[in-house]
Amino acid sequence: MTDESVDCFNCGRSNPEWAQVCRSCGVPLRHGAAVVAPTGRFPTDRGSLTSIGAVIGTILLAVLLGIFLSTLNPVDPTVGQNVVTPTPSATAEPSASETPIPTETPVPTPTATPGPAGTLTFGEELDGNDQVVTPVETFTPGMTFAHSITVPQPFGVSSIGEQVLRIDEASGAEEEVDRAFDNQLSVPPDATSVGFEIPASNLLAAYEQPGLYEMRVFAGNTLIAVGRFRLSEG
Repeated sequence: MTDESVDCFNCGRSNPEWAQVCRSCGVPLRHGAAVVAPTGRFPTDRGSLTSIGAVIGTILLAVLLGIFLSTLNPVDPTVGQNVVTPTPSATAEPSASETPIPTETPVPTPTATPGPAGTLTFGEELDGNDQVVTPVETFTPGMTFAHSITVPQPFGVSSIGEQVLRIDEASGAEEEVDRAFDNQLSVPPDATSVGFEIPASNLLAAYEQPGLYEMRVFAGNTLIAVGRFRLSEG
């Protein structure tokens, strides 16, 4: 390689002998041609203009080629980025709340009031255990009015009271004709059975009229036996 240089005919810049284009203005160098310095601010000679046009044409061709290639293979703007696509979450549909079915208020079942624990029997005669021999329901003036009271447990008291009510058979109304407080009868506290006898005529005289009657026997304030009988005048 020699130290010779080539001056650019366009800009006058000195270039190495092996240079093909000017390193200042880019115009192709003409080896062996006389250097013609430009007379104005811009080159006007045909060769310079041709060289400049070639350079500009090359640049424009490169730009157009780039645009054409970009249309053939568009770049995805998301390429190279960690884009997380949100997964749509299912919207919970409101469930219709069930309307509670009102429960019926249970109607309390009435419990039967326990009846008296003892037994009251009417008749005309008592046996040796103070029990009625033959039960009788209706009594007339010539008969004996007998009744016996039997309880599962000893009386536990020394006297019992007998209340007597007249029953109106048409209306069911009750009328007290003998109070238990006034009609007290003595009994053995440890006994479970007692019996009593009086003429039926005495009851007719005391109660003043025939009809249906109910007797209630009390040990203290506890009702222990209930029974009905009928008084008749003949």
